[in-house]
Amino acid sequence: MTGLILPPGQGRKLITKAQEVTFKATEADGSSVSIFEVVVPPGFDVGAHVHGDAQEFFYVLDGELELLAFEPTQRTKENWHEWESPTGDKMVRATAGASMFVPPKTPHAFRNASKHPARMLFQCLPSPVHELYFEEIAKLWSSGDGIDPDAIDEMRQRYDVGQITPLRYDPPAVSVPQQATARGV
Repeated sequence: MTGLILPPGQGRKLITKAQEVTFKATEADGSSVSIFEVVVPPGFDVGAHVHGDAQEFFYVLDGELELLAFEPTQRTKENWHEWESPTGDKMVRATAGASMFVPPKTPHAFRNASKHPARMLFQCLPSPVHELYFEEIAKLWSSGDGIDPDAIDEMRQRYDVGQITPLRYDPPAVSVPQQATARGV
């Protein structure tokens, strides 16, 4: 198989504790658009950010994501969840079949605030900017040395990512059922 047709679940995968990214079409395939399938775990918030040159498209395949794509009346640094546009737009809870197009220079964000993983198709033009970004951030996350904020900032600058609010990954606490205790009779 040439790689131009991929069966379900196939493609090069980058797996970290915060995301699973499967490369579907890349510059190496001759594509000017990078296409990925992304599994977004509960508690992942990419943080609001902006790209000077890149345009993106997100399509929710499964689950629910909170999406935002507009310039707010006021950019806050802590989070984007309450942002509002001059025309009254707010964050949208998007389910399977919903999509978001992001032109260059448009602040945008997504978050999985549910208790279940979400899956989306993600496209970025031009290729290979996000391919390289995903590869490098996966290396940083898997290094085991903790995340160096300066290294992340420098990497974002190289890949046209102007971070506005922090990226966060706060997985929901796993509840452990209480064990029944045996009592003597």
